[in-house]
Parts: sequence; structure tokens; C-alpha cells
Amino acid sequence: MSRDLLVWLLLAQAFCSLFMLGLIWFVQVVHYPLFRNVGREEFRMYEFRHTHRTGYVVALPMMGEMLLALGLAWKVGGGYAWTGLVVLAMIWLGTVVWQIPAHGALVQGFDESAWRKLVRTNWLRTIGWSVRGVISLLWIAKEMWVV
Repeated sequence: MSRDLLVWLLLAQAFCSLFMLGLIWFVQVVHYPLFRNVGREEFRMYEFRHTHRTGYVVALPMMGEMLLALGLAWKVGGGYAWTGLVVLAMIWLGTVVWQIPAHGALVQGFDESAWRKLVRTNWLRTIGWSVRGVISLLWIAKEMWVV
């Protein structure tokens, strides 16, 4: 793989990772805590619309990030690629194991326990995307400034 192609793939991966990094911090610090303040009558519809609309925002960057991470690990390898892929796999696992079920419970109506679990377990994804952002930037810096 040419160095130019590698840099472009790394930039694409960084875009996806950094997009998700910004989004996940907003969701963790602002959006999820505000769930508690939505009226009980309106919450079911609010949660349904939240999950539906969020899917439109995150589907493409998450899929792009995963495909790029898999491709870079397979074609390039190395510590940045494999560490980034493992972190991303943990993010996806957390999404499937904790986030999706918590949202499934919340779409039935606000439940304090499900909401607390959603906020608490989302910290793992928040930290994961923070690590992914750092890895992406370090890898780009390494590739762009290597003589």
C-alpha cells in the first residue's frame, strides 16, 4: 500500500473516530443526563424518536470506522491498527450488550434503573472513542512526519 493511500485511509478513519468522539461526549455529558427530565407521559415517544434519529447520525460513521479499522489491521497491521481495532470491538460489544438493551427497556417508558445503566455503561464507550481518537491522531502524525 502506498504511503499516500495509507495517509488518506488514516484521515478517513480519524474523521469517523473523531466524529464519534465528539458525539459520544455530547451524549454522555448532556443528552443522556437530560433523559431524566423528560416528562413521564412523553418519554416513550421521546426515546423512540431519539433512537430512530440517532441511528441516522451514527450508522455511516460507525460502519465506516469499523471497515477502515478492519482493512488497516489486515493490510497494514502494527500496534496502532490492532490496538485501535480491539478498542473498537469493545465499543461495539458494549453497544450490543448494554446500550441497545437499555434503550429497549427505556422505549417502554422511563425506568430509573435502565437509565442509570445506560449512563454508567456508556462511559466505557466514551473512554473507548477517546482512546480511538488519540490512536488515530498519533498514527497520522507518525505517518505524515516520517522521513
